[in-house]
Amino acid sequence: MLTRPLAGAGEHGKNGRLRPPLPLSLAGPTLRAHLRALLGASGLTLLLVVAIPPLMGGARSTLPADGPAMASPLASGPPVRVLLLAGPVVTIGAAGPAGLRLSDRDQRPLLVLEPGRQLRVRRSGGSLSLEPLGDSRSPWSEEDAANVAPRLIPLQELRLDPLEARSLLVLKQRRYRGSLVLRPEGEGVQAINHLPLETYLLGVVGSEMPNTWPLAALRAQAVASRTYALRQLKPNAPYDILATVISQVYKGLEGESAAVREAVASTRAQVLTHGEQLINAVFHSSSGGRTENSGDLWSRQMPYLVSVADDDAISPVSRWEKTFTPETLTRAFREIGGATDIQPVELSRTGRVRRAKVVGPGGELLLSGAGLRERLGLRSTLVRFRFETAGRTDEVSAESALDSAVGAERAFGSAAPMTTGVGLAPPPPLPGGGSRGDRSPVATPAIVPGLAASPPLRLVVEGRGYGHGVGMSQWGAYALALRGKSHEDILRHYYRGAVLRSW
Repeated sequence: MLTRPLAGAGEHGKNGRLRPPLPLSLAGPTLRAHLRALLGASGLTLLLVVAIPPLMGGARSTLPADGPAMASPLASGPPVRVLLLAGPVVTIGAAGPAGLRLSDRDQRPLLVLEPGRQLRVRRSGGSLSLEPLGDSRSPWSEEDAANVAPRLIPLQELRLDPLEARSLLVLKQRRYRGSLVLRPEGEGVQAINHLPLETYLLGVVGSEMPNTWPLAALRAQAVASRTYALRQLKPNAPYDILATVISQVYKGLEGESAAVREAVASTRAQVLTHGEQLINAVFHSSSGGRTENSGDLWSRQMPYLVSVADDDAISPVSRWEKTFTPETLTRAFREIGGATDIQPVELSRTGRVRRAKVVGPGGELLLSGAGLRERLGLRSTLVRFRFETAGRTDEVSAESALDSAVGAERAFGSAAPMTTGVGLAPPPPLPGGGSRGDRSPVATPAIVPGLAASPPLRLVVEGRGYGHGVGMSQWGAYALALRGKSHEDILRHYYRGAVLRSW
């Protein structure tokens, strides 16, 4: 098995360009066994593909041009099942030159959904109600009317398959490739997109990172997202991954572009491993000067997820401020009637809040940093708090988290604000969706009754970065790419000791 560490400085030809990497072999027996263990129980077929070296110099991509209903150029890899939507009603449309075929659990066809039409699916007691809909551009004719009445079928899984490769699913005005499984769950219906891994990545990379960013940054995102997705495969569960920041953002065709297709194709099958296992390739938008050790925020320290300096000063969320009114604080901390003070109890080594005590008119509340972030909607936990009234200002420093980050940034020595390329990527929406691991644990209240009412105070939060801060910083990857670093350099910086190989 041919594997290699991530390329470091000095691996350049005489002309100064990075040499094309050697072709990567198929995955070795241990990694293949790991993936078969993930996929084999469900009877899914594991497709092994050889990595394509990145395009070098002025080489042109031969991928197809953009189009609203083009066939996927990368229909390979194991199948990925993405939960797109869950609710009491799911409305699906068809787009492209051909429609979609709806089948029951025994693969018997129930109907064909023509392009431009919609199908509403809802729970109705112990049945599913199927209601075909027209649209304003192409309403049903009188001749069709007899065939569009809602139809009840026994409760079961249904499947929508494209009639040809260019057929697309439409949910909430977004287009998706592949098939859709409609699964009854609780009192509602889950819509689960089934499609090959490499096709799935086309809708992830441009949703997680602006497609105007340098190709090296997009390639780094493609490798991280591919590794993360493969690690999430769950053969015994109804779906593998979510389409939101809880996993990684997936917008289907709306996330695609020529640059994204090139980034995915030129890193095809490349993944990150450590000790023959896929790494947990988490990432975030912006660290605020230094990434975090996984063990300082989560239950386990991974050898490849260690704190590193991050040159993300170019980020619009490298520094930020947010103000909360007394009314907002009352809603956020109802059990203690609001907040008059927030005291960091435990900080990570980079200054992120791990635990904090919130003091209010009705007592005290002990929260994790993630729980506090969730309640206040903060961009990160690298923060300090300041309470203000008309007559006084109370600042909470507690070995200020910001001072810790600034010290780390100065130690890096290259965090001066950058101006080159600042306007390349539009700030909204900010990158830094997926594989966050940001879901907050349930807060553990420690309420102590209080008697005295505090005067109204507003809270000002000064913060750094966006996201949990572990793994690859997307804005840091952007800055490194602007400095001419390759995607291998970027991955090597953020995932220490990981090996880039083909699965």
